[in-house]
Amino acid sequence: MKFTLSWLKEHLDTDEPLEKIADKLTMIGLEVEHIEDKAKALAPFVIAKVISAEQHPNADRLRVCMVDYGQIAKGEKPLQVVCGAPNARAGLISVFSPPGTYIPGKNITLSVGNIRGVESHGMLCSAAELELSEDHDGIIELPADAPVGKPYAEWAGLGDPVIEINLTPNRQDCTGVHGIARDLAAADMGKFKDKAPKQIKGEFPCPVQVKIEDEKLCPGFALRLVRGVKNGPSPEWLQKRLTSIGLRPINALVDITNFMTFDRARPLHVFDARKVTGNLTVRHAKNGETILALDGKTYTLDDTMCVIADEHGVESLAGIMGGEASGCDANTTDVLIESALWNEINIAQTGRKLGINSDARYRFERGVDPAFMVPGLEMATKLVMDLCGGTPSEIVVAGATHGDDRIIEFPLNEVKRLAGIEVPFPEMKLILGHLGFMVAGTGPVVKVAVPSWRSDVHGKADIVEEIVRIVGVDSVPLTPFERGDAPRKPVLTQLQLRTRRAKRALAARGMLEAVTWSFVSRTQAELFGGGQPELTLANPIASDLSDMRPSLIAGLVAAAQANVDRGFPDVALFEVGQIFKGDKPEDQFMAASGVRRALASSKGIGRHWSGSFTVDALDAKADALAVLAAAGAPMQGLQIVSAKESKNFPAWLHPGRSGAIQIGPQNVLGYFGELHPRALEALKADGPLVAFEVILERIPDAKAKPTRAKPLLELSPFQPVSRDFAFIVDRSVKAADIVRTAQAVDKKLITGVTVFDVYEGKGIDDGKKSIAIAVTLQPREKTLTDQEIDAVASKIVADVTKKTGGTLRS
Repeated sequence: MKFTLSWLKEHLDTDEPLEKIADKLTMIGLEVEHIEDKAKALAPFVIAKVISAEQHPNADRLRVCMVDYGQIAKGEKPLQVVCGAPNARAGLISVFSPPGTYIPGKNITLSVGNIRGVESHGMLCSAAELELSEDHDGIIELPADAPVGKPYAEWAGLGDPVIEINLTPNRQDCTGVHGIARDLAAADMGKFKDKAPKQIKGEFPCPVQVKIEDEKLCPGFALRLVRGVKNGPSPEWLQKRLTSIGLRPINALVDITNFMTFDRARPLHVFDARKVTGNLTVRHAKNGETILALDGKTYTLDDTMCVIADEHGVESLAGIMGGEASGCDANTTDVLIESALWNEINIAQTGRKLGINSDARYRFERGVDPAFMVPGLEMATKLVMDLCGGTPSEIVVAGATHGDDRIIEFPLNEVKRLAGIEVPFPEMKLILGHLGFMVAGTGPVVKVAVPSWRSDVHGKADIVEEIVRIVGVDSVPLTPFERGDAPRKPVLTQLQLRTRRAKRALAARGMLEAVTWSFVSRTQAELFGGGQPELTLANPIASDLSDMRPSLIAGLVAAAQANVDRGFPDVALFEVGQIFKGDKPEDQFMAASGVRRALASSKGIGRHWSGSFTVDALDAKADALAVLAAAGAPMQGLQIVSAKESKNFPAWLHPGRSGAIQIGPQNVLGYFGELHPRALEALKADGPLVAFEVILERIPDAKAKPTRAKPLLELSPFQPVSRDFAFIVDRSVKAADIVRTAQAVDKKLITGVTVFDVYEGKGIDDGKKSIAIAVTLQPREKTLTDQEIDAVASKIVADVTKKTGGTLRS
């Protein structure tokens, strides 16, 4: 929300400085985001006259100008300035910046310079260099009567600062300058000027009637015809109001509605009465109906949307944007002024479906003052008559002209209970009165009537908030928490710790974190095991974001493809976030997922003279294991199984180039591998692309630590012993089974088992393979004898033979 200081003072009688007003706005909950004070920024720039302009001796496109910016009248000499503008000439009145001036359009501070051997003491400026426009073709040309030596900003009327505030969605009353002034007056920043709109008597019955088919969509509608108007440019004061906040003046009738939108938070619409056929009907749109809106775009409507239609068809998108067919132009002589109330939720849904973000939608979806519907129409009528002339009709009203009355039983001690501050009752009553509330009673419980423009106030806590924000949040005392003697409990939960560790582990592996939508299309949801009706959004922000995501992979693949389309094919992305398998809390999980594409291998990203590595399933496997290790999973107990061995293996993975990570068949921690070609086609992505997904909640919690702490590092004084074994096993036997079997022989003595060779081919029977392992024995109490080593070796061979059916290779 933008407004100027002078605009604010139309509703607030105040002498407070700008800085104090800005601080108070933030303190009462209307946070100031930016203040643009052109007068302050352009204070060093002055009006100057070019006395002479001679050709530069060493440059064809430069001129050496003698400039007077008021010093000649003081008996001083003009300054020499080198200028390259094509319109620099003797007698020109322009804007001059002396040395030491900061030039905002160039982000430089001027100094005395030497340009092609000629000294230059300052600069003649273009509008672009002062950030007044994008015109940089020449220096500013001012009228001949512009006063030389006077500050340019003061002469040009740029001394009206523009304030921009960030409104929370509940403060719909402050989407207009009038409401902001009311809040500042309540905060003792001045006196509120609340001028009631003058009632205008209609001189003839309005020939156009209004019918509301569904009062849930349109609780109230007011209409008036004004005949004999003369449309044209709006007056200078109105154009300045609009241009100061970035709006483009169009014509008087349209500018009046824009002014009412920002001044009183009351969006209106004007129809050219001669372009309206018959009476108006507020109704649901018909499926397939279209409208050419005032933004020049054609929109296709459905039956969930509310429209204003005449006998010809749809003339306006209710509360969002008018139609081009009935818009006002220079030939408009009769105008219908509409002021209505709309269903906030329907306005928001329609705007999202059609992708329209208008100033009217911004206000109507937050709620407008229902009691100001008819007064707002009266005020707009007065402006139309003042600026365009005309004769008004009587007002036609359909539906209600005001909302429901709200009375809240408010205990006076509620302020102390919730905010911890003592506010005397007279002060409470004064604050609430300035904000438009009415207080009846003397306590301890009073009745508070909520004003019509505060639809966000529903209970006692809301009234406490109003009192506290005006008194000042800084008045709330600091109250330390009672800590007691008990030890502090951990602040972060186990899942929060796992989430942080997973992110760090993946970032350390060269992956970049992405944050994607929690919503996916129905097709993508079904591809990843979702798409249930209970996970479909009732009010999606876009048609292709209709379902809650059952996996993070779809969003990450889309992000990777977006990088590919922009010339960055080698990407490695990860995300740690929620996924949704159902609509119950136990069906929502925290997942850690990642994708790698093309040459974004964990061995090195991109092409390199020493070798380039295309991503494969082992990269995704390594990423998944890194997450599990960082999150505290029992790495020795993990099993890697293929798609054939895993239940409910996801269809989005290639069955021959992927796997599942589990702790037994009932607890699958995650999946990894290459994406299936059909999945890539459905996601409209190009491969090669590998991915993994790990569910952090499925990692079992670590066992309680023993009461007797073990040393962090326990070194043995005895030499370790290593023995190699090669087993001939069936091709279906997994190396992990052999490793686990060997480790289980003596967990205290055997400290390491690794696979160092897998061989199939000459010398090995068909259907067989050779798997070689290295076993490390670490004695801790004494040096092992040959007999003890042989006993362990024999036990390893026997157990592997028994468990896998393999034989020791000779």
